[in-house]
Amino acid sequence: MREDIRVIIARYREDVSWAEALGCDHVVYDKGGDGGPGTRPLPNIGREAHTYFTHIVNEYDVLSPLNVFLQGDPFDHIDDRGRATVETLRKQLEDVADRGMPFKGLAWFKLKSDRLGRPHDLRKPENEGRWAGWGRDIPVGEIFELLFDAPMPREIVCRAPTGNFCVTGERIRTRPKAFYEFCLRLTEADPHDQGNTGHAFERLWQHIFNGNTAWNRDRYE
Repeated sequence: MREDIRVIIARYREDVSWAEALGCDHVVYDKGGDGGPGTRPLPNIGREAHTYFTHIVNEYDVLSPLNVFLQGDPFDHIDDRGRATVETLRKQLEDVADRGMPFKGLAWFKLKSDRLGRPHDLRKPENEGRWAGWGRDIPVGEIFELLFDAPMPREIVCRAPTGNFCVTGERIRTRPKAFYEFCLRLTEADPHDQGNTGHAFERLWQHIFNGNTAWNRDRYE
């Protein structure tokens, strides 16, 4: 059992029995209402960002050396050929921990985003009805500037676009707890993601955890 790794799972009715085989501590936050014993129930709001910020705020002072944030079924996002298994994920997490990497996106791809989250698929006809914010752009620039009080670059690289990533407790704490409380309030203010706030955070994880303390606004200190 790896005591230096903790997996935080944002579940909505997925079968998360695979977590037992990871060989490390894990906690399941359940938004489907049927999580069973040992899970931590949360209201079904704010996408996985709400789950992750809830965990960080509540555990800020006791975060694990490596914290792994995963969706309830992350495997299609880890390998585009559909070959990801619990064993390959376990080895990947151990490699990140052993190498002391402060942040690592677990998606098999990266993407570039402008301040409106483009390119995105929130206007594809086949996706209509899947999200409350369908048909709208993603407020990446707006959220970036709310968080950091700095202009967003014309384009950013998104290294954890599926919401699956690893980050050390030390790196998380380069920003004050008040910062994450503010992030949590942003997700709560858009509970059904009608404004695509949760989608914006999917494009911003690597900036939230980049360790750039110059971006910490005075009000978070």
